Amino acid sequence: MKIYQLALEMVASVYRLADEVQRRDKDVANQMRRAAVSVVLNMAEGMYSQGGRKGARYFDSMGSARETTACLEVCVATRLLSQGKVDMDLRRLDVIIAGLYRLCHKRNV
Repeated sequence: MKIYQLALEMVASVYRLADEVQRRDKDVANQMRRAAVSVVLNMAEGMYSQGGRKGARYFDSMGSARETTACLEVCVATRLLSQGKVDMDLRRLDVIIAGLYRLCHKRNV
């Protein structure tokens, strides 16, 4: 699953960004980390689930990806991070969300 590797890259990058945010807002940094990790963990669980549970895990992963996106957007809006620092991860998250959407809407997920 190509989006799984992309999600791992996103987590590594978001962790580095969270280290920077941590100095100014510990709560946002922790939320960023939890949301990013949840993307990967739910995706992995979905890959080895069956029936409706598979789709549910992919939906959970997609929700966490959207939450991670929101965390990055909040960091830009509150000037904790610059737009340039988050652009690559926002693009990664767009690809991840699109891939998860396709998985969630496949027949017989």
